[in-house]
Formats: sequence, C-alpha cells, structure tokens
Amino acid sequence: MDAILYIMHGSRVAKGVEQAASFIQRCMQNIDVPIQEYCFLELANPNIKEAFQRCIERGATKIHALPVLLLTAAHAKDDIPTELSRIHKQYPEVGVRYGRPIGVDSNMVDILVERIQETGEAITEDSMVLLVGRGSSDPDVKRDLIQIGELLHQRIGVNRIVDCYLTAASPSFEEGLHMAKESGLKRVFVIPYLLFTGILMKTMEKEIEKLEAENQFILCSYLGYHPLIEKVLQDRVKEMLEG
Repeated sequence: MDAILYIMHGSRVAKGVEQAASFIQRCMQNIDVPIQEYCFLELANPNIKEAFQRCIERGATKIHALPVLLLTAAHAKDDIPTELSRIHKQYPEVGVRYGRPIGVDSNMVDILVERIQETGEAITEDSMVLLVGRGSSDPDVKRDLIQIGELLHQRIGVNRIVDCYLTAASPSFEEGLHMAKESGLKRVFVIPYLLFTGILMKTMEKEIEKLEAENQFILCSYLGYHPLIEKVLQDRVKEMLEG
C-alpha cells in the first residue's frame, strides 16, 4: 500500500510549525493516497523516523518521501536522503521513493507576481526587484533563486532583479539593499522568498528604514502557504507515484 511522507524543515517558532502542519493537512485532503503522514527534519516533532514508522503501522508497503522545501539545497540533497537511508535499513522490506523539492516552478513565479500586484504599486521603467532568500552554503540555492528571478523578469519585464540572502550566502540582504540604493532605479520591490518569516519581516523593515535613499522601497508579503504551492506539491506527488 502506498504512503506519502511529507518532510518539512521545522522551526523553533511554534507558529511556524503550526502553519506548516495545517498547510500539509490541507494538501492531504486533495491527494488520493490511503496513507499520508508529515514530519520535520529538525526543531519540531514528529521527526522523520516517527512518521516513517507510523506509515508502516498503518500498512504502508511503499513510502514516497516528499521534501517540502522551497529550493534545492543540502537538506534536500543530503540530510533527508541520509536519514531516510538510515531508517530504511531497519525496514528493508518497505519500498522507498524520494521526490523533488518545490524548486524552480512557474507556479512560484505566479505567486511573486501576485505579491507585487497586491502592493498596489505599478511596475515602471525605473523599477527593480530584490528577491530575498533564506540562504545556504549550497550553491544550488543561489542557482534556483536566480532561475526564478529570470522567469520573473520574463513575466513582468522589470528593469533588474537582484537575488540576496538572509544568511550563509552572498550577496547578503544588506548588500542587496545597498545595490538597490546605488542602482539609480527609483522603485524597489523587496520580496521575501520564504514560506514563513517569524520575526524576519520586522528585521527587514528595520534594515530598510536605516537607509537614507531616494529610492522607494516596497516590502511585499512573503510567499506563505499559497494554494499554488499546494498545486506544486500535488505535481511532485504525482511524479513519485508515476515513477
């Protein structure tokens, strides 16, 4: 019997964990697979082993593990597969298939366009976008976000799109703001490429307020658990089930 195991990152912020769990429970209602469980890689429960065992207890003979992560990074490529492999050795009779993270997808670009539009500010010839990722030392994170920025550029024709990161990658958010300030472009849309921000939105607001610039900085909403992300996850589940 097939099972879907949704693997999320986890957070120290209780509200972030609650939002993630609520979103996945909503996704489960629209996926026709008899056994579905969710878990977290770290910082929250249930962990991967607990949810894996729960799938088996419910009768799973094949577990399709889906990393619910925005971008391709070490968590998706190394940490989760390593943990799954370790657990699988205890249950060799159970088949395991591993899916893709959300990654580069046109649906994510649709969300970015929506976040810009809901500000009520028009994109003009002197506009640019600052696309803010969480960041990672894994270069594939930067690769993915740059590709998403290129798709956004094709969609809306904004003059310039700059990727920057809150941690562990460059340019940093502060460096991105400085580049925007020095660009000569007057209207800067700042989009947090994040599912959940916790206190990060307040931090970004403060960094923007520190600038003494002639630019107009427009802080857009973060991605959130948008219905289009649910659609992407449905596509990823279908990929796994179809092999």
